[in-house]
Amino acid sequence: MMLLIRACGLVAVTLAVIIETPVQAQATTLHFQAATDNPQPLTIYGVLDPPQVRPLLEGFQRRNPDIEIEYRNLETLALHARVLQERNAPRADVLMSPAMPWQYELANEGLSAPLDSPAAAAWPSWARWRQELFGVTFEPIVMVYRRDLAQRMAPPTSHAELLNLLQQNADVLDHRVVTYDPRRSGAGYTYAIEDARISARYWDLVEALGQSHSALETTTAAMLEGLSEGRYWIGYNLIGSYVQDYVAAHPELVMVVPQDYALVLQRLVMMTRDAPHPATARRFIDYLLSAPAQRLLASRTTLGAVHPGISGAGTAADLRARLGDAIRPVPIGPGLLATLDTLKRQTLLEQWQQAFDNRSAHTDGPMKPPTPLPDTPQP
Repeated sequence: MMLLIRACGLVAVTLAVIIETPVQAQATTLHFQAATDNPQPLTIYGVLDPPQVRPLLEGFQRRNPDIEIEYRNLETLALHARVLQERNAPRADVLMSPAMPWQYELANEGLSAPLDSPAAAAWPSWARWRQELFGVTFEPIVMVYRRDLAQRMAPPTSHAELLNLLQQNADVLDHRVVTYDPRRSGAGYTYAIEDARISARYWDLVEALGQSHSALETTTAAMLEGLSEGRYWIGYNLIGSYVQDYVAAHPELVMVVPQDYALVLQRLVMMTRDAPHPATARRFIDYLLSAPAQRLLASRTTLGAVHPGISGAGTAADLRARLGDAIRPVPIGPGLLATLDTLKRQTLLEQWQQAFDNRSAHTDGPMKPPTPLPDTPQP
């Protein structure tokens, strides 16, 4: 438990208590108690780890001390399944997830509610659908490698270089590469379908990943942990916002934004249809779209600000200026729904399964014990 005392001038006006408790496997709840006797509830289902979401929730409650917040952190597909289970009696007021096709599907099925506010109307058209679904972050998808790998081979700086590396060093990299499992991760499936759309050699890369017995995980956190421990040497398609913080504290790892193209995801936020507390939901989403919240995203998180009035480090404008045409944001629109087409999904996952059948050491068989890179010192 952690106590945070809010102050206005010299007078303390709020005492918020943050309680972090497990809800289910791989899920966490943050609870922010209000400072009033008659609090207004707000329930958020999100796919954003506590260290990243906490500054946003704290900033919102500083401006809205009458609101009591319950934030439930879930994995992407778990969030989607829970919302569908509760569709006739929703428990969440706001949904926030990087699994863009699934969020769009919920909105397209009428499970979202429009936000009628100046902030919603003014939000960039490329970062919203109608006034119901809003992209509030700008997060590149990156690669990570162990620094000591460079003593044995040139680390990859693009998708093409990763493919060549896997093909030319299959024995050395056997069981040492990790990526998302698109069968078990909504985010991983999103990146797979977008990679396949952009790159003519994507399936060659998937085949090389399978031939290298690459490990498959469901979260960026699990991949980073394995990389830091030395179980993996190269990570492919990790969420850059998580990687940036982790790498800063783990100098043995290096983050790479691919030079040929870099997918960019956005965490899509929406108010649920028949939200139990629509007034507080509107206030929270309006806050996320505000300049103060977006400045906080740019300065106190690694999630990236979208607001067109915010510039400098940690913003979409800065990333576009540095990487130019290599930046490929996943578009918010009907194309997202097409990625969930049953036949297309089945075809993609069957191709993945064929490449990884009886090869995925992490999910289907024993993994080689962790060993250091040959003849290289450990950090």
